[in-house]
Amino acid sequence: MQTPIIFIGPMCVGKTTVGEKVAKKLNIPQCSMDEVRFSYYSEIGFSKEIQQNIREEQGFQGMYAYWKPFEAYAVKRILEEYKHAVIDFGAGHSVYEDIKLFQEVEKTLKPYESLFLLLPSADREESIQILHQRLHQLTDDKDVFELNKHFVTHPSNYKLAKQMIYTKGKSADTIAEEIISYV
Repeated sequence: MQTPIIFIGPMCVGKTTVGEKVAKKLNIPQCSMDEVRFSYYSEIGFSKEIQQNIREEQGFQGMYAYWKPFEAYAVKRILEEYKHAVIDFGAGHSVYEDIKLFQEVEKTLKPYESLFLLLPSADREESIQILHQRLHQLTDDKDVFELNKHFVTHPSNYKLAKQMIYTKGKSADTIAEEIISYV
């Protein structure tokens, strides 16, 4: 078995849920980037006050841009700390508009063969619609919906992934079994 096992993909695709199932079936630890990211960000100067000021002055997109260098750093840190685990990245941790940050993350992830992109469907528009329905249960923020559409359509995830897993119509247990068959 290859470890770590890494899940990337947009918001509400099921990375954490599937990660928990895979970890339980393989009896290895599971770590969700969303639970540890701010501790990693703070190691290199992240400030919630600066984040809030940027959000107020530049909106959600400004805050998203502020996060990007911290997200690239967090990818490196989580892989250093969780060498034998199932890891689910936050949706933004595998999407980089800045080519230098993308290349940094690409280099970091290159040795890891068990890197799975989860999407509802091979059809990107269908994936966007399914994920929008799931997101509506959490928020009505149009910026979040646009950002998630960006996560589905941006090439970063597709370039980083070693395997694609389509989840539409499958239970988390079925998806976990499919992933385990690859590792």
